Order: sequence, then C-alpha cells, then structure tokens
Amino acid sequence: MRRRSLAILSTTAIATLALAGCGSADEPEADPGTTEAPTNLCEAAASEGDATDALEITGEFGEAPEVSFDAPLEFDDFERVVVTEGSGDELEAGQYFTFGATIVNAETGNVEATQGYEEGTALPAVADIANVLGIGMGCATPGTRVAFTVPGQTAEGGSTPGLIYVVDYYAVAQTAAWGETQDVPDGFPEVELEEGGEPIVTIPDDFDIPETTEIATRELGDGATVGLGDVVFVQYRGVKASDGEEFDSSWSRGEPTSFSTDAVIEGFTKALVGQTVGSQVIAVIPAEEAYGTELGTHDLAGEDLVFVIDILDSMSAPGA
Repeated sequence: MRRRSLAILSTTAIATLALAGCGSADEPEADPGTTEAPTNLCEAAASEGDATDALEITGEFGEAPEVSFDAPLEFDDFERVVVTEGSGDELEAGQYFTFGATIVNAETGNVEATQGYEEGTALPAVADIANVLGIGMGCATPGTRVAFTVPGQTAEGGSTPGLIYVVDYYAVAQTAAWGETQDVPDGFPEVELEEGGEPIVTIPDDFDIPETTEIATRELGDGATVGLGDVVFVQYRGVKASDGEEFDSSWSRGEPTSFSTDAVIEGFTKALVGQTVGSQVIAVIPAEEAYGTELGTHDLAGEDLVFVIDILDSMSAPGA
C-alpha cells in the first residue's frame, strides 16, 4: 500500500517515534537478581532509583511539566516514579493509549520535545512488556503522570544521551472506527463487521470499476479533519476487486499502523484527505490510481483495489 518509505523529521514526530519505537529494550527482569521474565506490565515496570529521586516535576496533569534536576543526571538503567496517581482500569500489554509527553536530555537538562498536550500533536502509542513504554508506564491507570529514565546508548557511528520522559496517560485508544453509521451508495462492496470491528468485504458479482477513485463513508466520525501530509493512525483491509482476495491488512497483522497521507498510493491518499477521525471509509481504487497498469512493475500492477479504512487518529503535518 505504501509507495515509499516514510521519513518524518518534525520534533513531534521524533518524539512519537522515540516513545513508540525507541528500540526494544532487553527483556526486563521481574526483580533484580532473578531471571524470571515479567508476564504483565505491572511486573515489567521499572523501580524508583537515585535518578528519579533527583527529579523535581511540577505542573498540572495534561500540561507540559517543569522538570528540574542537577545536570548532568547520570543513570545506567531504567528507573520509574509515579508523579500523579490516576484511577480506573490498569493499562494492559499491547494496548494503545493517548498521552502527553515531555522528553528531557539528562546531560543538559534541555527539553528535547513535547507532544500530545494539544490536539493533533501525537498519535497513540503502545505499551508492551519488553519495550520502553512498558518498562516506563507499567500498568498505570488513566490520569496517571509517570516519569522514567531511558539510558543513553553507544553504537557504531555515535551515541545518544540518556533521556527523561514525563508522560501523562489520558485514555486507552480505540482501535476501530466509532462514527455514526451512514447509508452506503449502491454499487459499493458490502462490508460487514466482526466482533471488535474487523471488516469482511464482499465484492458484488456485477461490480463496476470507476475511472477514478470513489469513496463511501460507512461511519462518520466526529474528530479532526485529515489533511494532506498529516500522519494518520489507521486500521485497514485491502482486497483485489477482481476476486476479493486480501493482499494487505493491518487487521491480519494484529495491530493498527501509521503513515503520512502523502506517502501512499494516490487512491489511498484520496480516501483519507478530508475525512474525519473516527470514520470508516470504503475506497474503490482503479489500477491507474493504485500501482499502475504496467505489468511487472509491482505485484499488484493492473489490479483494481478495494480498501476499508478506519481512521483512528491524525497528527498534523509538520509546519501546519
């Protein structure tokens, strides 16, 4: 579905990548001195230490905090402290969540990035047992502010400084569209939803392919409008219009995905731009606006495509 790799260099996007990607950490131990791997986020969470004890964090939840300490702050391991305790259901491994975050350079004390305190400045992130967010967030509850340290790393070609994250956990993110059901025009493929929202696509026997991409809104969301160059957080299923065979699906991979609206095939861009977050759209894309008609240039060259796309969130384009 993508036509080129996605490289986003804005500060907010770098922060998102740092939070969600930051490289997988080594499999953490449940307790120092043991070799038992954690089985849930509560066990995966790092403990307090000298570094977190040295932090002074002030400010209201949901707003960028002030983070003070005597720089440089040295640490060799992940440490974590709960600054503000929330309530409700505990975060579970594999769940996506919405957040505000401030990232501070432990060597200089300078703020490297902030995001998520205003609409359209962050995408949901996932916490898992062996990633940075799982170690840092643990099984926090909504309304919790957590501070945690991420040790610097040295690798061929350079090194990265230690970082201090302060993360406000807002809510568990939805992973299927939630908009109001709309009437789909005649002639579009039939879409039925399984439990959890996964779409099943049925191509009509007399299906006509349009000359240009045609779009139907199956569920109309109430969120922000997606713009060209925005980075979206979506679920989707793509099938061939010729036989209904699936060729690509975030649902089949078991996780939503994100990319820029201008880094995908033309028809997919048309299906996203101008839509609202929370919507589910059906896009019928002729080969000319998919992977072209010249056979041999791509596995899907010459194929007319159908996508069902759930638009779950959107982050503004750099400079927007």
